[in-house]
Amino acid sequence: MKITRRLALGAAAAALALAPLTAPAQDVPELTFSAVFTQNDIRAEMMEKLKTSVADMADLQLYYGGTLFAQGTELVAIQRGNLSMSNVAPQDIAKQIPAFSILTAAYLFRDADHLKTFFASEAGAEMVQMAEEQLGIHILGPTYFGTRQVNLKSDKKITTPEDMAGVKLRMPGGDAWQFLGESLGANPTPMPYSEVYTGLQSGAIDGQDNPFPNVENMKFYEVTDQIVLTSHLVAFDLLVISQEIWSGMTDEQRAAFQAAADEAIDWSTEQHLAREAELAEFFKGEGLEIYEPDLDAFRSHAQQKYLESDLSADWPEGMLDRINGL
Repeated sequence: MKITRRLALGAAAAALALAPLTAPAQDVPELTFSAVFTQNDIRAEMMEKLKTSVADMADLQLYYGGTLFAQGTELVAIQRGNLSMSNVAPQDIAKQIPAFSILTAAYLFRDADHLKTFFASEAGAEMVQMAEEQLGIHILGPTYFGTRQVNLKSDKKITTPEDMAGVKLRMPGGDAWQFLGESLGANPTPMPYSEVYTGLQSGAIDGQDNPFPNVENMKFYEVTDQIVLTSHLVAFDLLVISQEIWSGMTDEQRAAFQAAADEAIDWSTEQHLAREAELAEFFKGEGLEIYEPDLDAFRSHAQQKYLESDLSADWPEGMLDRINGL
C-alpha cells in the first residue's frame, strides 16, 4: 500500500495523542512494600488506599504476611536497598538506636490521639529526625493498630503482675519486646508471629499479647480462654520509605505522597478504634472471658521496671516528661 502524506500525518497525530497516556506509566518507579500483617488486616486496606492515591507517582507492590521479609528484618532490608517501604516496629528501630526504646515502653501513650499528638509535636519531630538521620529512612507517620491486651490459654484469674509469674507469654524477638513482657511480670518467650497459633495449640506458650483486630485476624481466640485488659501498650508501627527514594522525589511529589499517607493512616486509625469496640462483644460470644485487672498495679510495676533498667539510661533527657505533658 502506498503511504500518502495525509496518512503519515494522521498516524503521527494519533501517536502524539496516545503518548501522554502511555509515557507516564514507563516513568513510574516500582516500589516494594513488605509487612508482617495479613491481607485481611485493616492496615492492608490502608496500603491499598495509599497505592491507589499515589499511582501516578509510584507503582506499589504490596506483600503481606511476612512473605517477602520476615518480621523484624524489614528495616535492614530497606537499609540494604532490597526493600522500598514497610511498616516498621519502633522496637526494631530501638535495636539500632537505643534512645528510641522510650517509644516502646509500657503505659507511655494513653490512646491513639495521644500517639498522634506526640508525632505532630516538636518532641516527636526530634525523635523522627533522629531515626531518619541515623537509619536512612523517612517516617511517613505512626500507624495505630489497637491497644495490646494479654490473651491467655489458661483460665487462671490475673489481677496483678504477680499473677503473671511463670506465664510463657509470646513476644516478638528483640530486647525491647522481651523487656515489655518482663514489665508485665511474665516470662517472655520469643516466637515468630506466624507460629503463635500453633504455639498456643501445642502449649509451647501460655499466651500472647496483641490488639483485638490481630487476635481476630490470626484467630487466636480459637485457642485461648481469656483476655486480660491490661492495655499496656498503644500499639503502632511506623510507615517508612527509603530516604534515598524519598529524596529522589520532587517537592510536589513528596507533598502529595505525604498527604496520601496521612489520609490512609487516619482512615486506618478510625477503622481500628471502631473494630476494637465490636470485637470485645464478638470474643465474649465465642466464650472468652474478658475482664480488667488492677491497672494501677500493672502500670506502677511496669514503669518501675523501665526506670530501673538499662533501657531508660538511653532515653533522651526530659523526653518522658514532655510526652506525659502533651
